[in-house]
Amino acid sequence: MKKIILFFAFFATTNSLLAQVKMPQPSTTQTIKQDFGVGSIELTYSRPGVKGRKIFGDHEPYNALWRTGANGATKIKFSDAVTIGGKKLDSGTYVIYTIPNKDIWEVIINKGVTNWGTTGYDEKQDVVKFKVPVTYSTNLTETMYMQFVNIKPETCELQITWEYSTISIPLTTDFRDKLRASIEKDMTSEKKPYYNAAQFYFEYDKNNPKALETITAAVEANKKAFWMFLYKAKIEKAMGKNAEAKLSATTALNLAKDAKNDTYVNDSQALIDSLK
Repeated sequence: MKKIILFFAFFATTNSLLAQVKMPQPSTTQTIKQDFGVGSIELTYSRPGVKGRKIFGDHEPYNALWRTGANGATKIKFSDAVTIGGKKLDSGTYVIYTIPNKDIWEVIINKGVTNWGTTGYDEKQDVVKFKVPVTYSTNLTETMYMQFVNIKPETCELQITWEYSTISIPLTTDFRDKLRASIEKDMTSEKKPYYNAAQFYFEYDKNNPKALETITAAVEANKKAFWMFLYKAKIEKAMGKNAEAKLSATTALNLAKDAKNDTYVNDSQALIDSLK
């Protein structure tokens, strides 16, 4: 009896020790968070390896639904509304499925966020489907990866690369109305965001007179802010006010010299030179 008790005690202890051993994942999980517009995108997926296999057209068959990664379904979360595949998506979390083919992949954005891979996939939960071309490289990508590239204030691309294949999924966001409302609200407060307002009106609203009005107020309140004077010069140049632009850029140049900021010294001088 004592031997049996000792055996079970040893077995239980061994199992307990084994349960505490953390083994490396064959396909590691990665989460990426990317600022986009005035919000963000968060992507969570698992990264399979080639491991000597032929992937697309073999291990991952053509014309078959793929989880776009390994393990659980690949999830993408938008803090703000975006447009993808020509359709506007509300903020929230979605799943990315793909159907690979030799020249074209079909991309599917689906609501099945609790799905394990393709298990539980329901076509009725698709919110958008669209097709993108495949590009090929002669260099092998052993571990699948996703990344956000060509990031601009209103557009970016989600790039998916594995083996020799890459696809790019274009995304757009329209934050102008949201940003305009925020700026207009803040402009009624005691501390007015003149500089931010000038950037919005100049770069996004394309309202140069309003941009000049707000940047003028900004420099009047910040008489040593060389970066603001240079921005004022850029607006004035865009409006064809070259004399005023030269004066603002010269002020920026002198203030930047006093601050020992070589970058703004060079940028201010370049703008002055462009007006000659």
